Amino acid sequence: MSDSINDTPRSGRLHIGIYGRRNAGKSSLINAITGHETAIVSETAGTTTDPVYKSMEIHGLGPCVLIDTAGFDDVGPMGELRVEKTRLALEKTDMALLVVTDGDDLSVEKKWAASLKARKTPFIVVLNKMDEHSEAELESLSSRIADELGKKPVVVSAKEGTNMPVLRETMLRLVPADWGTMKLTGDLCGEGDVVMLVMPQDIQAPQGRLILPQVQVTRELLDKKCIIASCTADKIAQTLSALSQPPHLIITDSQVFAEVWKLKPAESLLTSFSILMAGYKGDINEFLKGAEAIDRLTPHSKVLIAEACTHVPLAEDIGREKIPRRLRARFGETLEIKVVSGTDFPTDLTPYDLIIHCGACMFNRTYMMSRVQKAREQGVPLCNYGVALAKLTGILDKVVHA
Repeated sequence: MSDSINDTPRSGRLHIGIYGRRNAGKSSLINAITGHETAIVSETAGTTTDPVYKSMEIHGLGPCVLIDTAGFDDVGPMGELRVEKTRLALEKTDMALLVVTDGDDLSVEKKWAASLKARKTPFIVVLNKMDEHSEAELESLSSRIADELGKKPVVVSAKEGTNMPVLRETMLRLVPADWGTMKLTGDLCGEGDVVMLVMPQDIQAPQGRLILPQVQVTRELLDKKCIIASCTADKIAQTLSALSQPPHLIITDSQVFAEVWKLKPAESLLTSFSILMAGYKGDINEFLKGAEAIDRLTPHSKVLIAEACTHVPLAEDIGREKIPRRLRARFGETLEIKVVSGTDFPTDLTPYDLIIHCGACMFNRTYMMSRVQKAREQGVPLCNYGVALAKLTGILDKVVHA
């Protein structure tokens, strides 16, 4: 489901994953938290199959995405596939609720708790169905769960809506301290600064709209009370001449780095939407380091290009056409390039000499950072579109980043 024009983009929302066994009451818990019939509830085990992502506004937490997942104890060939989808949802989770209903066998829960701890994902253990236990039983269960999972559970009844305020308050305390404070443009500009945006409106641009990074940057600059001048690539010189002074900062589409660099006033800083997204959604230092691998490529190297979007590629697509063309022009037609999109990201990255990722505007930061971590652990250099294009243009050391 796409967000409407008035909504916070899904990629900018806090992703809250709900995990537990089949029939632990995960879907009922989502409904109790939101106060709406958000998720389908059934007594039949395994009603939830693929993870369901639901954008919501939760008082105190703000714009969120609730991830309703299949039971991690699912069985059979299809069950294994559903568990794998649930495991992949962990990569997008900013905060998790681990739902349990008893303390008889917590071996599976212990494994999932260990995964969350390894990812440094904050999580809450939720003991559900308190309405089915006596006070003494709940005390014993809570103690046993705390011993096994290392966390004292929040005791609730999703069915009755009991203790929901306590759970919401606990969730609020668990929100990462820096959540929502990151800025795309960082300290690159401030109030009163003139910022020029170069935004080609080619076949790749959605009809009648701007792409998400352009929208987000524009909104942030307005919030900062910057003065914005926007133009397409063919109007750069005309826009510069119309300004009474050189812009403090120029933010361009990475595809026209070379054209902008030729016309840029010496005193103006230069960056790209993609480079800003690299720092906002990923690890800019890792990407800058990864760009060094471009110099080590050979005609026999293998490059992975990863897109977050699953759009139908059009002519002159940046990831499928322009970057491969630039790479092959430098290293030869035998250079092997594979393109993947959406969540289709290889588990084994070691066959590749370099990964070039898009700006990840459609991913939340947690998911993008999980990919950064995978590449780092497997020793494969990773950079993004903007960084790679600046490197190939020969100006990477001259552009700025937040």
